[in-house]
Amino acid sequence: MDDSHPDAPRPPHPPASASPSAGASPSAGTDLWGTVDALWAWLDATQPVTGREAVLLRVLKLSEEVGEAAQAVIGATGQNPRKGVSHTWEDVRGELCDVAITALVALRTLTPQAEAVFAGHLARVAKRSSGRVGGAGPDAR
Repeated sequence: MDDSHPDAPRPPHPPASASPSAGASPSAGTDLWGTVDALWAWLDATQPVTGREAVLLRVLKLSEEVGEAAQAVIGATGQNPRKGVSHTWEDVRGELCDVAITALVALRTLTPQAEAVFAGHLARVAKRSSGRVGGAGPDAR
């Protein structure tokens, strides 16, 4: 894929001066929640709006990222006859990572206990899904 294509997904890159705070690893795989906290702090420090509006915009950003993931899937499968195959499955993976990061930062925006809230919710989802083939059933979401 030609990365100069105008519709090519571009992952966000914070300016070098806005690197994650001390203590946060540059590799999210080694310190996921430290990195989420650092991104949250960076966004809060550079956000042009505050209060309720800022929270709403942070959650709306998630819809934008989901749309970019959908655009990448359409591009990877060539479903737009005008554009053809414009994305790769690697682009889709990257956009899905952006969705996950954005969701975690939005959760952190709503509570400083984001890690515990997420862990508790994940445990409840896993419990209600256990023993089901493919997670099917009335409680699977």
